[in-house]
Amino acid sequence: MINKKNLWFLTLFSLILVLSVYYITMPSELLLTKDNLDSKATEVSAEVEESDVITTLKVEAEEDLKEELDALKLVLNDTKSSVDEKNNAFEKMKELNIIKGKEESISKALEEKYQLKTFVKIEEDQVKVVVDSTEHDTKIANNIMRSVQENFDKKMYVTVQFKSK
Repeated sequence: MINKKNLWFLTLFSLILVLSVYYITMPSELLLTKDNLDSKATEVSAEVEESDVITTLKVEAEEDLKEELDALKLVLNDTKSSVDEKNNAFEKMKELNIIKGKEESISKALEEKYQLKTFVKIEEDQVKVVVDSTEHDTKIANNIMRSVQENFDKKMYVTVQFKSK
């Protein structure tokens, strides 16, 4: 009869065996040294358009969110943290993920409705919308504000800012 310990051993041993066979049969070109990888990496170049305001804002927001989530994960994983601190950190993580999802859904809805590239940032009762457009139209701004407010039950302070490349 096989117990759990033996089953785990057989599973891990099988995995190691399969990986070993794969590593041995792999072509030698894929097993480059670090020096070879560095020399090939310097040959590749890419053009980045730095003037894309929306992309820059999205990257900055993503980095801020990642930093905040990492700090909350540290609180969760800390053995010295109390149960209340861990619960608060977990609730804050859930709230951040919900806000991030709402920001993305609003941005996608605005993009579909107005065919404009947008960035949405929600902070407490304020919603900041940045629109990538050279045309500064107050009618579009008012329509965007109404569309954003429809996604919330309570009154939100919506600001619309037009920026171009």
